[in-house]
Amino acid sequence: MSGDPAGEDDADDQTFKHAIVHMILTRDTEAALERLAQRYHIAPPGIRVGHWRGHKKVLAVYISNRRTIFVAKNEDMWNPFVILHEFYHHLRSRSGQHRGTEKLADAFALEYIRAYGELERRRMSSSTFHS
Repeated sequence: MSGDPAGEDDADDQTFKHAIVHMILTRDTEAALERLAQRYHIAPPGIRVGHWRGHKKVLAVYISNRRTIFVAKNEDMWNPFVILHEFYHHLRSRSGQHRGTEKLADAFALEYIRAYGELERRRMSSSTFHS
């Protein structure tokens, strides 16, 4: 599930991942989910604040039959790890392979976050040299 299913080059893939994390951090989570869904050719999940039965101790949960990500608190809506982890479960569910492990969901989220961090580091170092 990593990378770009459309076969774009690595630089475009990294730029896309950076954009998604940036959107989540700047409180545009619904738009980020829309773009992710377009990228993977699936319908976007819904997203709601609140607990789901039997899941009161988690930050978030994806409920497959509702096609919705439930986040415990408002601020969890802007946590890229939480949102991308749960989107992975949505992606697996829509592909008919919902039994994606937590480790794979973590790896998917971290892949996006690493791309964000790498591009931010490059931007910082290039602006430092040009100052």
